[in-house]
Amino acid sequence: MDRIRNIGFIAHIDAGKTTVTERVLFFAGRTHRLGNVDDGNTVMDWMPQERERGITITAAATACEWNGYDVNIIDTPGHVDFTAEVERSLRVLDGGVVIFDAVAGVQPQSETVWRQATKYGVPRICFVNKMDRPGADFARVVDMIRDRLSARPVPVQLPIGAENTFTGMVDLVRQKALVYGDQAGAPVEAPIPAELAEEAAKYRDLLLERVAETDDALLEKYLEGEEFSEEELVAALRRATLSNTLVPVLCGTALRNRGIHPLLDAVIDYLPSPLDIPSVEGINPRTEETIVRAADPQESLAALAFKVAADPYIGRLVFVRVYSGQLKAGSYVYNASKETDERIARLVLMHANHREDVPALNAGQIGAVVGLKNTFTGETICDGSAPVVLEPPSFPDPVISVSVEPRTQADQERLEESLRKLADEDPTFVVRYDKESGQTIISGMGELHLDVLVDRLRREFNVQAQVGRPRVSYREAIREPVRVEGRFVRQTGGHGQFGHVWLELEPMDRGGGFVFEDRIVGGVVPREYINPVRAGVQEALDSGSIAGYPVVDIKVSLVDGSYHPVDSSEIAFKIAGSMAVKEGLRKAKPVLMEPYIQTEVVTPGEFLGEVLGDLSGKRARVQNIEGIGDVQTIRALVPLAEMFGYATTVRSLTQGRASHSMEFHHYEEVPDSVAQQMLVRV
Repeated sequence: MDRIRNIGFIAHIDAGKTTVTERVLFFAGRTHRLGNVDDGNTVMDWMPQERERGITITAAATACEWNGYDVNIIDTPGHVDFTAEVERSLRVLDGGVVIFDAVAGVQPQSETVWRQATKYGVPRICFVNKMDRPGADFARVVDMIRDRLSARPVPVQLPIGAENTFTGMVDLVRQKALVYGDQAGAPVEAPIPAELAEEAAKYRDLLLERVAETDDALLEKYLEGEEFSEEELVAALRRATLSNTLVPVLCGTALRNRGIHPLLDAVIDYLPSPLDIPSVEGINPRTEETIVRAADPQESLAALAFKVAADPYIGRLVFVRVYSGQLKAGSYVYNASKETDERIARLVLMHANHREDVPALNAGQIGAVVGLKNTFTGETICDGSAPVVLEPPSFPDPVISVSVEPRTQADQERLEESLRKLADEDPTFVVRYDKESGQTIISGMGELHLDVLVDRLRREFNVQAQVGRPRVSYREAIREPVRVEGRFVRQTGGHGQFGHVWLELEPMDRGGGFVFEDRIVGGVVPREYINPVRAGVQEALDSGSIAGYPVVDIKVSLVDGSYHPVDSSEIAFKIAGSMAVKEGLRKAKPVLMEPYIQTEVVTPGEFLGEVLGDLSGKRARVQNIEGIGDVQTIRALVPLAEMFGYATTVRSLTQGRASHSMEFHHYEEVPDSVAQQMLVRV
């Protein structure tokens, strides 16, 4: 198991993740031709939408072998709209290769994926790609990693040349130059060029100093001026990487096939095997005790389902990471999250959209299962005799919605079924039925996200649907605490209905979500009616009092009430709870909340004034402006409602020379003047 590496390539959009993955597979002998994103013939971007748009949409898994090690790879999307794919991949990976553009450096989505990796404690190495591009600057990217990501990068390579003179790199660990010729192939070892000797010595000393700081034995040798052996240096750097103390930085240009061999060597040398990561912790669902499971095939089974995909040939595929024990084809397993039994029909290893049947998946392996009918993203499958629930990945709430309607009555059933399958696959895709308008509303992470999903409806599921204009997913909150009564009494011929509750509603800090607290004493509301009250409360919070948007950041406490021994029922208390909340929301000074996004606009300096002027008209708050040469980078927080169609706007302002990226940041109160205009439109 120490010869397994589970890694992911993560980065901002267009940094070159898929190109790096294609080169890794080619040089490892997994594929026999080089795929290019621009040519639309990559192995990992296999969906038609990915090949047409030149972007990764869904995380694709594959595996290869390098120097006797099994390397399982997940190529993740870079676009913020598909951030859920990165989140769930990082939850199950042991190590990550973070790819940076040598010209752009650390970009907004680079920061997002870095934070996601930090959240799950994933050790990383960095690869500065596109060293052959005009403006490539390795040292600047290393500085940006340190300053923007608060990391401790340590270069283990130094580029030989840059832009069109980039011919290889100096290996600072082994003190050799790795030089590439014109043909795609392995680098040739050579002495360090004389003109780089001084700079290489400086970077080598920095490497030794940083590594020595993390290891007492090496620190003593360093202070006494002794040399480190290559084995000592690699072992110490590996330990520092696994503890997330240091981040090794390499360089290359994947498109020109330079830097891939040493990158694969670094994956083996510095990133963890399943044995190097801490034993996974979970909760026993029956006793609530914490359980620790080691990465051992002899342990009881514990596996996390991290992705669901609809395969047109074999049906529903559930991707799993096995943390302990062994998953066998044909066996029965226990879904501890749902407390149900499931049967494993087949087990497959994935190579993008191709499958290879295997009899079992052992601890430390990633594969896919055919036959799990009721297992979804984030759920745990295990032995029924030793149940455990592992921590699921967390996902952001969707921020943008559109209505979808079938073109014909015949499409109605197919639309509902297709949307359900897509929602099974994607936790950030939410489908709901709006009773007032009679429309089906789909919500996602951005315009591109919804555009791709609607395109999949048409192509994969053959459903023709009419799509409304994108709408922002607003939220509502309250400003003041209130105490309200909910009383539901109906007298009919036989048994009546009686439910009576007192609730306290309190605002919470932003991001607090929803909390329900049971503060009943003395049994004034019997225990069997507490959950129905909670269900009624949640139902009422789905539709706020201002414009019908969901209510967030609120605490609801059930503090008092009464019941009738004959007439009380679950439905009566559910309705009473709902009535109380609706009344309370009106009294608690409700406020409308809108999503803000963080945007980064990169523009030539001559257009800076026009771009800033346009952003100020969109209620933007500029955070900072950075200039490198003639290129200006503006970072700002802007309401999402103001940013529809911004790609076209910024291109027309800058003669097509600017680029921008956006990611969700937070929810904030809508100014009164804007809220009034919105409510008039509603």
